[in-house]
Amino acid sequence: MTHADVSPAQSASPAPGGDDAAALIADGGAHLGIELGSTRIKAALVDGTGAVLATGSHAWENELVGETWTYSLDAVWAGIRDCYADLAREVRAQHGTELTTLGGLGISAMMHGYLALDADGEQLAEFRTWRNTFTTEAAALLSETLAQNIPLRWSISHLLHAVQQGEEHVERLHSLTTLAGYVHWKLTGRKVLGVGDASGMFPIGASGDAFDAELLERTSALDPIAAMPWSLPDLLPEVLVAGQDAGHLTAEGAALLDPTGTLQPGAITAPPEGDAGTGMVATQAVEPRTGNVSAGTSAFAMVVLEGPLSGPREEIDLVTTPSGHPVAMIHTNNCTTDLDAWLGLFSQFAELIGAPQSAEDLYGTLFSAGADGDADAGGVLTYNYVSGEHQTGVASGRPLLVREQSARFTLENFMRAQLYGAFGALAVGMDALLKDEGVRLDVMYAHGGIFRTRGVAQQVLADALGVPVALGESAGEGGAWGMALLAAHTARTAATDGAGGGIAGGAGAGAADGPGTTAAGGAQSLSAYLDEVVFAGQDITTRSPDAAGREGHTTWLDAYRDGLPLARRAGDLLG
Repeated sequence: MTHADVSPAQSASPAPGGDDAAALIADGGAHLGIELGSTRIKAALVDGTGAVLATGSHAWENELVGETWTYSLDAVWAGIRDCYADLAREVRAQHGTELTTLGGLGISAMMHGYLALDADGEQLAEFRTWRNTFTTEAAALLSETLAQNIPLRWSISHLLHAVQQGEEHVERLHSLTTLAGYVHWKLTGRKVLGVGDASGMFPIGASGDAFDAELLERTSALDPIAAMPWSLPDLLPEVLVAGQDAGHLTAEGAALLDPTGTLQPGAITAPPEGDAGTGMVATQAVEPRTGNVSAGTSAFAMVVLEGPLSGPREEIDLVTTPSGHPVAMIHTNNCTTDLDAWLGLFSQFAELIGAPQSAEDLYGTLFSAGADGDADAGGVLTYNYVSGEHQTGVASGRPLLVREQSARFTLENFMRAQLYGAFGALAVGMDALLKDEGVRLDVMYAHGGIFRTRGVAQQVLADALGVPVALGESAGEGGAWGMALLAAHTARTAATDGAGGGIAGGAGAGAADGPGTTAAGGAQSLSAYLDEVVFAGQDITTRSPDAAGREGHTTWLDAYRDGLPLARRAGDLLG
């Protein structure tokens, strides 16, 4: 796997250094993005061009409480505060100043799920994450009623499931939101949601800036919903598009982020987004015929569409970019968790023999070994299903390593199979989009920790999808950086518009925006901001599909499909 196309070298815009950076931060010119991911809460502080000034992080894990994957809200706030404190420490260490004011602020989090609140804003039921797959009956009824694929993890599926099950709390519902929407509300007092995250709650209408009114009516007319004492549209948050003013950080919100009282209120906030939207921004994949893959605990591919698909498909979710462009989303519940577990085993072995390895060295060595494996992984198969995988019809997660007696079971083939397996379910879904639907895709941008070993996972993905995969120098910054860019874009838009009212006309105007254009009101569009300001000087490395690798992966994926009944049966036998 050595084929690579590298764009001409360019000098990326450097972050302000020394006194310049300190002055920028002290004057409130820096913008903060915080993303609550599945395994880490991350923060990125940037200047107006997107150059990173400081970062912070906090590790956390979801819990399986009963049959529900969840995070407690106490863990949410403890994690956010720890992440912010880590960022503030880096600001002091690197720039010799305190972080007292912000130019812009944005919150993003894992998409979808169910966070139900009563009239006093109190939590009514455990936060139900995207990882839960018990909403099958509700999602099927919604898909039939709306003539559109409604995934198991969408908020509306969780809501209908709770109503169908007669859960005690549903009659006391007053508002419904996502994790990003909840945190944003607590920081600003506004119950709003960016259109990208909102598109994982309920379908967005053709205008690209509001929930679909006709589909809301159809859903409201379903007998279980119609019997409720509330109106479905009243439960949902207000939808905003990228660049619009989503409120300002309040004194109470500043205290939630920074209990020391150092951070002052007043920062303008961007519409809260999901991790899919921030991934698109972080990879500049916001225009038709571009796409991005975000790889972590879960994986999803986002492809910005030129036009409608042939019809509803259960493999494909229809969502939007943060500006309201239609997007086809291929989502998988599993990606790197099982891979990380295997590499943890190798790390333990290295310690036992007195040769401990840093995580970076361990991953680099073993990923490179995978690059040297047979193109078809020697007949070794992996099913990385730590949780159920809707994309391949596996209801319950049971990770498997499978091989025939004649398989060429070498370290290189084992690692190649692990890398193929990380994207296995994603490749199945992308076949439906690219082959069956004939969607055109010029380039797929990638980001996530699995791509840090340069070229290896990137080439695997190019061979798996059959399209060029590009990796930017900032790809490792991930969604927190993408959210910080959205915050900076909101602040720029407010400054251009004068009154801070955001983009007048919403996504209806933004839908036609392209590089070099401006949004309504004279503000620069998100696409133009990314193209002309953020990514203009970045090095982009592109790897095209390798003929032998593509053929080998096709052979591997055929065997992977053939083995899916075994993966499904394992969940039943070992459940």
